[in-house]
Amino acid sequence: MAISDWPEGERPREKLLERGADSLSDAELLAIFLRTGIKGKSAVDLARDLLERFGGLRQLLEASREQFCSAKGLGDAKFTQLQATMEISSRHLRAQLQKGDVLTNPQLTRIYLSSRLRGYPHEAFGALFLDNQHQIITFEILFTGTIDGASVHPREVVRSALNHNAAAVIFAHNHPSGVAEPSRSDRAITKQLGEALALIDIRLLDHIIIGDGKSTTSLAERGLL
Repeated sequence: MAISDWPEGERPREKLLERGADSLSDAELLAIFLRTGIKGKSAVDLARDLLERFGGLRQLLEASREQFCSAKGLGDAKFTQLQATMEISSRHLRAQLQKGDVLTNPQLTRIYLSSRLRGYPHEAFGALFLDNQHQIITFEILFTGTIDGASVHPREVVRSALNHNAAAVIFAHNHPSGVAEPSRSDRAITKQLGEALALIDIRLLDHIIIGDGKSTTSLAERGLL
């Protein structure tokens, strides 16, 4: 049965308009993005098949172009549309953060950093450079490595901070394993970087570990800075 034949209150678009996006399942949200199904399958049926094939919404969103386009019902047009949608979301989060002091909205800061780092299949280490009002100057990926870790060089971090004329920094890196617990090496490099930045009067405000889903850990909140 086509979605247009469903009761109006069960159609994804009408449901979103009436109850809000939060009321929709992953399959219903994906169906709105897909717009149409394929022969014998509605957009919702196709969305369910894709979620099962990829193992969930996150895995679908983070799939490579080759992986994404190999699925029936998808292709380059959908891939570029999805990448543009995700970038719009990231820029929207950044615009919200730029309205004021990032420290006044730590949850939004974590969501933004997660959006920038969670998709990497390997470990990536980035820095959110801030001015003396704790407003964003820029976010930069400084180092990338294998799934086992990234080599972080304090000299390069200090150089980037000076280049951006930063007054404060928030570090973040992902754990591809999905576990957001800081390792011994995470704590050690955080201490080393904090000491290096202190020599040039730049404050290290936090180091956030990005795990799976909504999982994040703040070293500042753990008292590990």
